[in-house]
Amino acid sequence: MTTYVMGRTPEEYERLRRQAAIWEPATARVLSRAGLEPGARCLDVGCGPGETMRLMAERVGPTGRVVGLDVDVPLGALAAERSGGEFVAADVTADDDAVPAGGFDLVYGRLILLHTPDPVAVLRRMWRWTAPGGVLVVQDYDMRTVDSYPPIDVVDEWRRVFLGTYAAAGRDVRLGSRLPTLFAEAGIGAPDGTDVAGILGTMADSAGMLAATYRSIAPLAVAHGLIDEAQRDAYPAEVAAAAGQHPSACAMWPLLIGAFKRKQR
Repeated sequence: MTTYVMGRTPEEYERLRRQAAIWEPATARVLSRAGLEPGARCLDVGCGPGETMRLMAERVGPTGRVVGLDVDVPLGALAAERSGGEFVAADVTADDDAVPAGGFDLVYGRLILLHTPDPVAVLRRMWRWTAPGGVLVVQDYDMRTVDSYPPIDVVDEWRRVFLGTYAAAGRDVRLGSRLPTLFAEAGIGAPDGTDVAGILGTMADSAGMLAATYRSIAPLAVAHGLIDEAQRDAYPAEVAAAAGQHPSACAMWPLLIGAFKRKQR
């Protein structure tokens, strides 16, 4: 996770908070289906700004425990402070012993596998941290669905740059759709359940996230030669103009796909 392709800036952290708020209903639904109850011990892998830690803390109550794990120490420590939880500084791609094996009733990761070079190894690690009788829950994107109708140039440009940069970085933009297969490859077995969440909005309410994600990916996109600095600087105004011209155009977001599996006792 030291090679997080979206960068580590205050603007990116704020974008993550906005993104978490947008997907909160989908995450709450998956946590309910996984059976998260008061008193449970929870681990949020790649906790980021801690919005899911807050959801977990609300559900497990004062008798439960919520731990966030992230390689970004200042961000993770702040997340723990705001949620009333704990924080472990560790790299999920490398640190087998960051937390006790079998130590958590729920091990959760949202949009974490997409940023790792070996998702199967990370799943095995997360499964090892799951207690007998506990549940592993993962949510990740299939970004191929991003589109607009009628077609709008700035959305096509987003797809070219964003998906191209992820591919150049060796990341799989369809990873969410592969979760059942990845569970099987990790030796976890077929998920007990899956969940698919999507957003079909308008250009008016999607332009801000298009611009924010483009801004976060831009340094790596420039490094890979997909855009130059002039294109980087011009894109926010182009998105705003497109939203003004086509405010009611349909805008499809990535699919957020979840899978969960309970470990036998």
